[in-house]
Amino acid sequence: MSQTIQPESPEAPEIRVSSDVVVRPATTPRRWPSSFADRLTAPLPDFREVTSVMWHGQLRPDIGDGDQIPVQRVGLPRAAATETMVTWVGHATFVLQIGGLTVLTDPVWSRKIPGVRQRLTPPGVAWSDLPKVDAVVISHNHYDHLDAPTIRRLPRDTAVFVPAKLAAWFRRRGFHNVTELDWWESARLGEVSFDFVPAHHWSRRTLWDTCRTLWGGWVLTSSEHRVYFAGDTAYGERFAQIGERYPGIDLALMPVGAYDPRWFMKVSHVDPGQAVQGCIDVGARRMATMHWGTFVLSGEPLLEPVREARAAWESRGLDPGDLWDLAVGESRRLP
Repeated sequence: MSQTIQPESPEAPEIRVSSDVVVRPATTPRRWPSSFADRLTAPLPDFREVTSVMWHGQLRPDIGDGDQIPVQRVGLPRAAATETMVTWVGHATFVLQIGGLTVLTDPVWSRKIPGVRQRLTPPGVAWSDLPKVDAVVISHNHYDHLDAPTIRRLPRDTAVFVPAKLAAWFRRRGFHNVTELDWWESARLGEVSFDFVPAHHWSRRTLWDTCRTLWGGWVLTSSEHRVYFAGDTAYGERFAQIGERYPGIDLALMPVGAYDPRWFMKVSHVDPGQAVQGCIDVGARRMATMHWGTFVLSGEPLLEPVREARAAWESRGLDPGDLWDLAVGESRRLP
């Protein structure tokens, strides 16, 4: 299936870089800057965030009511080619069936990631229950969103869509169908477009690569539906910008956890109320919650993110049926 990167300027010439990838503008290889720090909208988190994540992720004694996090491991329903279905695997990982494709968002099936204790809940879908994975989208390179052990389980011809300058990480691991995009660029696989959009966040995988790769979210559009995957983000004006460029979003997959203490988490993560406001800003009719109930990354009580999201949704007079506060493993179809 073909993949086409479509920039803002339709007049730019095309360059075919493989049998199925066409890139505009005519710069191959892409010429990325050495750093994307100029895209930051807040100062980078300092050592206090690292200390906080380590404390809450490994030493925090009061993880409390983890046994109350809802889990429904009932297998993966299959969507028809014209249907769109989302299944929450945990954290920022969804199985998104759209336009006849099976797409994974920020796939993490590992029991443990560096720096935090093992996951509170099992993956909502067993790896063996997955159909052929047609594509993977990555929001950024933090360990809870880019998990090397999970990536190694994928066939090397899987189509992978990544932020700018992250393709090399995949190519070193043998993947050869990798497309990296800047903000507002688009690619196509089959009948689905993959648009990379801004986020208020940052990137780092080691002590020496801060902001060397880009970060963002994804808008996936089929002939039937449009889904926004926010990845990791703080609150800001970029939600409204996304809504202006991509009207008619049917579902926003929004992070609601890892926000306490607010005095420094606010530069990296929305809180539940801001997640709801972000959903409104992008013009999405429905919101599915994510980024909670899997890994302990911050100080809020484990069930508070989804409770606060429900309260914020209700306070704005929105239809309760349009808030998809999914259990781990739960699936919903878009009408």
